[in-house]
Amino acid sequence: MRTFLIIGMGTFGHHLCKEILEQKAEVMVVDNDEACLEDVLHLGVSAKIADCTNKEALESFDIPSFDCCFVCLGGNFQSSLQATDLLKELGAKKIYSKAESDIQAKFLSRAGADYIIYPEQEVAKRIAVSEHSDKIFDFIKLGDDFSIYEIEVNDKWVGKTVMQVNVRANYNLNIIGTKKDEIVRPMPGPDYKFTKKERLLVIGRAKDVERVIK
Repeated sequence: MRTFLIIGMGTFGHHLCKEILEQKAEVMVVDNDEACLEDVLHLGVSAKIADCTNKEALESFDIPSFDCCFVCLGGNFQSSLQATDLLKELGAKKIYSKAESDIQAKFLSRAGADYIIYPEQEVAKRIAVSEHSDKIFDFIKLGDDFSIYEIEVNDKWVGKTVMQVNVRANYNLNIIGTKKDEIVRPMPGPDYKFTKKERLLVIGRAKDVERVIK
């Protein structure tokens, strides 16, 4: 079973903890405020009250034993920076650090963060993209160029099979699933026929998705 360390139990830390636990993983949560830990204790997590800018405190957690460490401290960037730096020094396998700006991200990366989390920025981006068109229902950014989009089926595709439309060759998109009545069916085969009132989960570039939904 994979094990995770979450430092900082603010709003984002709480959501992250609950989502990881749903994946049947082990979680240790740490905060210097006991009150921030109380409402997750019933979930079966291991909880510690500690100042994670203190090297001795972090050393006691056996940092290399965790598959991944998350620094979710809010409001005090100096503490985030120190905790990230100490995790790296103590042999953390993988570090995610929460940032609120590009300059914070730059310093956290230099301190040893392998990945930067932008919760507010990511939510803002998803809302902006989905509200840009009434044919885009959700959006998950994968990198600079590619994202996963939940889109409406193009009217011209209805009644045709995946093979007939040849989405990959004609539109530079890869279909990874279909969704109807909130049920997701992964990887439709070449003989799958598109129907009305269903949505598609596709991976591709924004410009190619725009071409399809227009």
